[in-house]
Amino acid sequence: MDFQQGLISTVHDYSLGNLDAVAFNQELSQRPTTLLIPCLMEEFSRPALGLIRDTLSGLKGLNELVVALAAKSPEDVKAAEQFFEGMPFPVRVHWTNGPAVRELLESVGDLGLDVTGPPGKGWAVWQGLGVACQNAEVVGLFDADIRTFGSAYPERMLRPLLDRSHGMAYVKAFYSRLSLETQALQGRATRLFVGPLLASLEQIFGPLPYLAYLQSFRYPLAGEFAFTTDLAMNLRIPSDWGLEVGLLSEVYRHVAPSRIAQVDLGLFDHKHKELGQQPTEGLQRMAGEIFGTVLRGLMEHEGCVMSMDQLPTLEVLYRRVGEDRVRQFGLDSAINRLPYDRHGEELAVQNFAGLLRPGLAKLMQAPIAHQLPSWSRLRSCNSALQADLAAAGQADRGSQILRGDQPSLKRPNHNPQLLSPEIAA
Repeated sequence: MDFQQGLISTVHDYSLGNLDAVAFNQELSQRPTTLLIPCLMEEFSRPALGLIRDTLSGLKGLNELVVALAAKSPEDVKAAEQFFEGMPFPVRVHWTNGPAVRELLESVGDLGLDVTGPPGKGWAVWQGLGVACQNAEVVGLFDADIRTFGSAYPERMLRPLLDRSHGMAYVKAFYSRLSLETQALQGRATRLFVGPLLASLEQIFGPLPYLAYLQSFRYPLAGEFAFTTDLAMNLRIPSDWGLEVGLLSEVYRHVAPSRIAQVDLGLFDHKHKELGQQPTEGLQRMAGEIFGTVLRGLMEHEGCVMSMDQLPTLEVLYRRVGEDRVRQFGLDSAINRLPYDRHGEELAVQNFAGLLRPGLAKLMQAPIAHQLPSWSRLRSCNSALQADLAAAGQADRGSQILRGDQPSLKRPNHNPQLLSPEIAA
């Protein structure tokens, strides 16, 4: 806990409990706000999603909840809809991999765009944004596996955007990742990889603005964030484990740092990912893809390229900084009487260091990442595509959660006569 500020405005948690549900609902009702939850069907068998649902049931001023669901059958989708019955706001369960959605997205290939996957959180977020941005001015995103979800989470993350006088366009969460069972520190990808990596790159390239920007976020891999829809509509969405860092790169491209905030959500816990036995598994795979995303951001924003000649320096620096961080986190844990597996943390740094050389080689072979196009670009091709996607996500089953008839599906096309006047202009 502190009160320091930096490049990115920081909203601290002073542990005073200054929450006001009545006032927050009034603020929600004054600026249409939609929440988006990307979700796998397996989450419905875990208690975290029930906690999230029960907590959100108090948000009577919410415009809509969009659940971007990957499911195997219409019966699964109907079960998800029943799970959210009785909420005080409309809930749209959008079937991301349903037959109608796949048919529609495959037809976008006629425009030379590949939006059919790969399946994962990035693809679900991209679809969910297309649906959510139709009827909202603010969109907030939460994962479906948050085991500590409380009323402070949506209130603290959304309020900086609800009052336009703050001038904010993007808000990202940060928190203390602790295991509910053991109280041990979690978040190894952030603590032991991204943090040391950024510090090492700064020593090699100097204090570049983009590196300073990334280092200003206390939890750059946090999957909880919110933005205005005009910003969300213009973001390309990464489709791999570099989603969170890739989105920060996109936000950096479109928004001045003065319009970005980070918000302390306090104690936080969700599913933990194992380190993995090899580079293609678990946290190792995640770290490898994050590494490529960070270097690609340096190329895009600073014109800086990590060469193979610089790689040994990066490997040495990363190991040194990583080992220093292990010592620091060990001290932090000891004074707070938290369990700490120093040997396991050292092994994680060792494994992460082994990802740098193959990661750079892979980036040099394929420097252009697969990103899902922004919705503003897709609207320029077909202004009805968002509505078509929303309709497709409700197809292939009998129930409809939102009021009113759904529009018929239309294939994308380049006919300017079908564009809305403002797009055609």
